Amino acid sequence: MKVAVEGCCHGELDKIYESISYLENKDGVKVDLLLCCGDFQAVRNEGDMKCMAVPAKYRQMQTFYKYYSGEKKAPVLTIFIGGNHEASNHLQELPYGGWVAPNIYYLGYAGIIRFKGVRIGGLSGIYKSHDYKKGHFEFPPYSPDTLRSVYHIRNIDVFKLKQVKMPIDIFLTHDWPRGIYHYGDTNDLLRKKKFLRQEVESGVLGSPAAAELLEHLQPSFWFSAHLHVKFAALMQHEAKNNAAPKVTKFLSLDKCLPYRDFLQVTNLLSNHQANSISRSNEDPEADFGVVMLQIVEVPDRPGSSELLEFDPEWLAILKATDSLQKPCRNFWNPPLNNGLHTRWDFSASEEAMMEVVSDLNGELCISENFSLTVPAYDPSHPQPNAPPAYSTNPQTTELCATLGLTDIYILAGQSYGEEGATGAIEEEEDADSTGSVEEPSEYPTDTSNLSSSYNPDEITIEDEWVEEENEEVGFTEGKGTDAVVPDSGAGSQESDRDSSLQRDMVKRLVLPPPGAKLEMRAPLRTPLHLTLPPPSTSFSQGSSEEECDLMPARVPKRSSGEATKSSTGHTGGTPQIKRRNQSIYTATEDEESES
Repeated sequence: MKVAVEGCCHGELDKIYESISYLENKDGVKVDLLLCCGDFQAVRNEGDMKCMAVPAKYRQMQTFYKYYSGEKKAPVLTIFIGGNHEASNHLQELPYGGWVAPNIYYLGYAGIIRFKGVRIGGLSGIYKSHDYKKGHFEFPPYSPDTLRSVYHIRNIDVFKLKQVKMPIDIFLTHDWPRGIYHYGDTNDLLRKKKFLRQEVESGVLGSPAAAELLEHLQPSFWFSAHLHVKFAALMQHEAKNNAAPKVTKFLSLDKCLPYRDFLQVTNLLSNHQANSISRSNEDPEADFGVVMLQIVEVPDRPGSSELLEFDPEWLAILKATDSLQKPCRNFWNPPLNNGLHTRWDFSASEEAMMEVVSDLNGELCISENFSLTVPAYDPSHPQPNAPPAYSTNPQTTELCATLGLTDIYILAGQSYGEEGATGAIEEEEDADSTGSVEEPSEYPTDTSNLSSSYNPDEITIEDEWVEEENEEVGFTEGKGTDAVVPDSGAGSQESDRDSSLQRDMVKRLVLPPPGAKLEMRAPLRTPLHLTLPPPSTSFSQGSSEEECDLMPARVPKRSSGEATKSSTGHTGGTPQIKRRNQSIYTATEDEESES
């Protein structure tokens, strides 16, 4: 089937669907599915915009509300994951996934579904070590801290995905798996995005959690976004159980702007075809096609449904791990086979999967049961002062009742009510540029203290930065580039204006009891030992043939002296960057430089 893959959406649904229609008419093809890799921005009304972590000047309605209200309908089935610029109060209603509009499906915090026999999985958010071991405790109205932490991925979701044993065809993440840049044209990537050089050379670019999932799941395709650059890679995994080694084709795309590589249309290869690719003779960019559209004849999967379907293995895993979910800020470690836990393997048995099918009365097709949970934006009656709205979602309620799951959103709301809206939260530094981290994590390969690069394309929705290679522009030592939190002036005004109403709404909100027991167990404190396999050959800066080598070795870490130098000031390897709207970020940067 033909799949259109889109990078960062940023609410530009009209433009994306128009681009797909243009390609279909131009080349006489029919796109079966659209996949969006985060920053979807499912903003329903003005209140939702206050729950989106972007500077105030970029809180724009865009076009999603038209599809939510029913004014328009998505012309192609659309599946998406969350990124770090989302209407978080909306997506939190659907922790296990669901329809955000007719024909537009969200995969949830983590999820796997099937379409035409193809298994599609995804993990929403970006990786930050200081929130990784926490539960999903956030609940609106958000504080400046929870406005950011709400979109950070959690180890409970990664743990669930690690229970998957059956093959995955497509997997989506917003930030890149750490180390994937070694398997494509790294030199070309650094020519396009010079500010990434330090993180590439020090080995900290991307998400270590995603890298672990890439090694475990080994999907045929892995799509990402976040860095606003088109990059293709081809990774051959080590052979397991005397089977032929699997190959993952990785592709990251740009944001939706004119003359940018934000959309790719490709035919899915079967597992056999993907695994038969010769890595020594193929250019990963050529595998996805230099042109916008590539058509490959692929046999249809017999007996596959034309509708979106639940995945029995994934639902069985959700049922098995339901008791592990905790909406708290305390750190949690997954159970290990170390003699301290009665159960550590939560993978789905055939019996468990048959039980799920029985729960669904043998009907795996996902019901088209979308319904509005808050009023949609009305251009003729704008309400700029409307507070954020939050409510349970009937889709989640129905799924939890059917399978006996706990509504995580209700758990978070109950915990929020007990702790109060103004509970103390630890100070957090959130350099959203590339998915790097600011403190040591559980991953032994983590070198987050070396990361200080700037990502001009990531922190704003539209082009806000200009790279000036021949002009020197100084940076204040120690300042970061976290511009996803609303600027202090606008943020404080909105907080004063809406805080009392929001607290009243919290008091009035009546949450139904969750579908499972709510006993809080003591956090597990066992260590988590994780390893990431390095590529097998050296990193090459030589000829064009060497640049296309797909298995260079891991780049050695910097020495402590080099790390100190690179992390405290501007270096020659980082491009000279000029801001056109410096004043917007001044207050935020001054505040973050203290931490």
